[in-house]
Amino acid sequence: MPDRGDRFAEELPASAPSGISPEEVRSFRSQLTKGADVVDPTTWAGSIPQVQGIAPRVRIGRSRWFNLLWLLPIGFLGLIVAVAAAKGLRNMPSVERFIARNPGTIETASAKASPGLPIWIGVQHFFNLFLLIFIIRSGLQILSDHPRLYWTRHSTPGKDWFRIQKPVPDDPLWTAKQDSISLPRQVGLPGIRHSIGLARWWHLGTDSLWLLNGLVFYVLLFTTAQWRRVVPTTWAVFPNALSVLIQYLSLHWPTEHGWVAYNSLQLLAYFITIFVAAPLALITGLGMSPALSTRFKRISKLLSIQTARSLHFLVLAWFLVFIVSHVTLVFTTGLLNNLNHVYAARNDDSWIGFAVFAASMVVVIVGWVAATPFTLRHPRVVQRVGFALIGPAQRLFEHVDSTPGEYTEKDISPYFWHNGQYPDSDEYKALFDGKFVDYRLRITGLVDNPVELSLAQLRALPHHEQITQHFCIQGWSGVAKWGGVSMQTIMDLVKPKPEAKWVVFYSLGDGADSGVYYDAHPIEQMSYHLTMLAYDMNGAPLAFGHGAPLRLRNETQLGFKQVKWIKSVKFVADFADIGGGYGGYDQDHEFFGYRQSI
Repeated sequence: MPDRGDRFAEELPASAPSGISPEEVRSFRSQLTKGADVVDPTTWAGSIPQVQGIAPRVRIGRSRWFNLLWLLPIGFLGLIVAVAAAKGLRNMPSVERFIARNPGTIETASAKASPGLPIWIGVQHFFNLFLLIFIIRSGLQILSDHPRLYWTRHSTPGKDWFRIQKPVPDDPLWTAKQDSISLPRQVGLPGIRHSIGLARWWHLGTDSLWLLNGLVFYVLLFTTAQWRRVVPTTWAVFPNALSVLIQYLSLHWPTEHGWVAYNSLQLLAYFITIFVAAPLALITGLGMSPALSTRFKRISKLLSIQTARSLHFLVLAWFLVFIVSHVTLVFTTGLLNNLNHVYAARNDDSWIGFAVFAASMVVVIVGWVAATPFTLRHPRVVQRVGFALIGPAQRLFEHVDSTPGEYTEKDISPYFWHNGQYPDSDEYKALFDGKFVDYRLRITGLVDNPVELSLAQLRALPHHEQITQHFCIQGWSGVAKWGGVSMQTIMDLVKPKPEAKWVVFYSLGDGADSGVYYDAHPIEQMSYHLTMLAYDMNGAPLAFGHGAPLRLRNETQLGFKQVKWIKSVKFVADFADIGGGYGGYDQDHEFFGYRQSI
């Protein structure tokens, strides 16, 4: 009795003879390019020009935008007014009595019994600072690749609430890559336009170390008495915090008892940073994962990728405000004593803590300055180390199959960004002009039944349809209905050999640095419910800009892996000898990862 593949083959309609010779099929590999191992900013990403953004803006109402730089003079004026008001309040007897009842610092008996900060606090403080400089800089670089934030699930132009880029132009083929902006070398990491692949390795890699450092911190915090310094244990912390705020603003500052206990305003700030902002950074980061969002549907319904991006950005804003406020108060409320507390575990005015602090700042400054040139000279090191740090989590998350049903037609995005290097070869132009009548999809490699399918034959295979969300590595997203044929059907037809471990998809289009665009996917993901070859989008044949006549959908992966304008599929044992050997065009040329489920 014939199996499914045999039945599919028998049922396929006959097609016109192929015009593709075996020699041309064999030439695919010769059309690939390896990519460089050093970044040349002048030729990077197809010599994409450096384009500056604009000052940060937030939307006010429907169409008005507020330039956030105005917050500097407004904030300064507001501070002057607040100081004047606080000084006036200090002249009121009732306020003075309130401050006398709530001096600011709550010194418990246990705090007095075990004062001081252990050495491990200082060590972790340094590691936290050192890692955060790379996390923040690479995070800004990632934001610059899609310099807009939304509260909606969709990334529709004009619906953003925050942007550092001009409005999207009226160009129907405007791409997300064109919308990216440049950052100064010592602000972004690595600081050149559309370097999101390297920025993500820095961000995700240092994130993993930062989370490990935080986990150790939590363990040590709660196995010692130090947790009492940063966790409120009485409602009295709130009136005391208000008292401290009035004292600071009136410039008649409270007496510091940091060796025994932090004042209540410090305590609340530390508590929010450690137990609210830090976990929220992790949760919102994972909320941008395609693999997790397609698996945990109820959560992703509430925490869409765009909501997660916006909250992630607000967490960054909190950290920046906290760092500036924290450093300012450390320097103005007794510098030597404060530095001795943290860096020398002692309570005096010696210069020991300052010396340790100065040495640590040298390390921080060297790391800050060296990060960009090191990345440009050794991008493969950044790529390999980044994958070594985050790779295990990538593999863990992507091996989570998911089923359709998360979205309906009412969720389809009104706008779906274009992206990628549009094909302009004579071969593609001829196919397009002929409405793809002569198009052939060649499926070869380690299969028992290699085939060459016309578009009519692909449409004759069992139809598969799904409504899913697209996650671009740049940060934009969109929901669309895809129609086509599942990769499981394709595998039933061609019958992969046991030694086939990867499936390579070749495009009719080139990448930004010339050479055929391609990408490799693990063969086990080809049997997932949401992995398919799409020839329709939202009930109509694929448009040119979205990959006509055929594109891949593998919903556990990011958008750059969803190869468009597909001309060939090949089942292979390994991809080490394909192109640059890193698993895809963007991996070879722009240092992305062949596993990108986060």
